[in-house]
Amino acid sequence: MTLTPAWMSPTPDEMPFHCRTCRRALHRHQGPSGALTFLHPAEVRGGEVDHQARPAPVTEVENPIIECDFCSGPVAAWVYVCADQESDLRYVTRRTVELGDYQRRHHAARTRAVETALGPVQIWGERWSACDGCAALIQERDLYRLIARVTDTMPAKFTRGKRLMRVRGHLHGTYSTVLNTLRPGRYRITEHHPLGLWQEPNQAASEIVDGGPTEAPPEAE
Repeated sequence: MTLTPAWMSPTPDEMPFHCRTCRRALHRHQGPSGALTFLHPAEVRGGEVDHQARPAPVTEVENPIIECDFCSGPVAAWVYVCADQESDLRYVTRRTVELGDYQRRHHAARTRAVETALGPVQIWGERWSACDGCAALIQERDLYRLIARVTDTMPAKFTRGKRLMRVRGHLHGTYSTVLNTLRPGRYRITEHHPLGLWQEPNQAASEIVDGGPTEAPPEAE
């Protein structure tokens, strides 16, 4: 049996958290004061959910729903490990438009200036789950096809008109770091191992056997 290298085991800060209510993954956000909060993916995208996040380590949630961190597909199959990333989020606090333009176009008035305030820091972490489709592109290090696959699955409100260019630019920066800092090997997500079973770089997926819950192997001295 191939043991997972000690450096690949998730630290408490890297442990994926899911919501006990909906069983879906939660995003970590750190506010300006340093307080840590958890948000559903829908909330990160500006949507709403019908319940508050009830965070718990994924290993403590029964039948967790593990979605693809790239295209948001419903079934993630792999976990990749790369360099940690954080994104500073900013909220729009004020928009300035010309009075005449507002009178003629009202809510469609063109924005002349925008003021923003620093929002929470989104903590991406080192572990990224991927469906088989996204994993194939990651294995090939095909950055642009990965970006295209992700944007094709996004709602139109995020990719309509000039928004698409902005979204692609953001994904290019984030995914470039993912691909450029990937650790060798990956984890295979199974029913009994939501954190994944370790796969060596040259090991075939068919060689990974899910034998049910087992105790974690001792770290090498």
